[in-house]
Amino acid sequence: MKYVIVITGASSGFGLMSARALAHAGHTVYAGMRETHGRNAARVEELKQYAKEHGVDLRAVEMDVASQASVDAAIAHIIGEQQRLDVVIHNAGHMSYGPAEAFTPEQFAQLYDTNVLSTQRVNRAALPQLRKQGRGLVVWVSSSSVRGGTPPYLAPYFAAKAGMDSLAVSYAGELARWGIETSIVVPGAFTKGTEHFAHAGAPADEAVAKTYAEGPTADFGEVAFKGLASLEPADADPEAVARAIVEVVDKPFGKRPFRVHIDPSEDGAEIVNGVADRVRAELLRRIGLEDILHPRVTA
Repeated sequence: MKYVIVITGASSGFGLMSARALAHAGHTVYAGMRETHGRNAARVEELKQYAKEHGVDLRAVEMDVASQASVDAAIAHIIGEQQRLDVVIHNAGHMSYGPAEAFTPEQFAQLYDTNVLSTQRVNRAALPQLRKQGRGLVVWVSSSSVRGGTPPYLAPYFAAKAGMDSLAVSYAGELARWGIETSIVVPGAFTKGTEHFAHAGAPADEAVAKTYAEGPTADFGEVAFKGLASLEPADADPEAVARAIVEVVDKPFGKRPFRVHIDPSEDGAEIVNGVADRVRAELLRRIGLEDILHPRVTA
C-alpha cells in the first residue's frame, strides 16, 4: 500500500530520518516544518533535491505546530493535493536540560505546548479526514523517559512527554471504532546522531541555575549526560527509530503493535510500559470496552 503521510517536526532528527525512510518505502510523505521560506528554506531545497535524486515522493509543507492556523492550512493543502490522508505522525518536540527549579513556569508551558498541545492541533485538523475515510493510522513518537529510568535535569521534557504519551493512550481508544489505528513508538536516549541535546533549552532563571551548579548538585549536569552516553552501545543508531516507524506503517491494518520500543540503553521503559498497557487492556475488558483495544474494520 502507498500511503499519504504527514510527519511533524521533520526538519531534523527523527522526523527528517523518518520522512526519508518512509519516502524510500514508496509512500507520499509531507515533511512538516516551520519557516519554509526563512530559517528552513535551505532544508526545503535539500528535500526537493533528495527526492529528485532518489526518485521518491518527499515534499516539505509549511507547518508551525504552535499555530492552529498554520496546522489547518498544512492539512488542507495535503488533502487538497491528494484527496486523502492516511497516516499522521506526531514527532515534533523539543528538549530542555537543567535543574527543574531554574525553569520558569512559562518555559514549562512552552515545552508542554510544543510536545503536547501541538498534537492536539494536528489531530483537530487531520482526524476529521481520517474519520471520514473510516481508516487511518496515528503514530506518536513518545520517549522511554515516560516510564523508564529518569536521570535529573530533564524534568520539563520528561513531564511533557509523559503528557503526550497519556494523550496518545486515550486517543487510541476513542479512535478505534472509527477505524483509526494507533501505534506509539518509544525511542530511548540517543545522545549521538541527533540534535536533541545540542538544541536543548536552558533554564531562564540563571541565578537559580548557578545555585545548583555551585551546590551539592554541581556534578549533576556532567554526570547525568556522561552516564546516559555510557549506557548507549557504540553501535546505537538513531536511524533505527525511522526504520521502526516504517515497519509500523507498512504492517497490515489491524496488525500494528500498540507500542514499539527502540532503546539500546534498555532503561526499563519496555518493562513498565508492558505492565501499564496490560492493566489498561484488563480495565477496558472489565468495563465492557474490550473492542476498542483494536481498530474497527469499516467499509
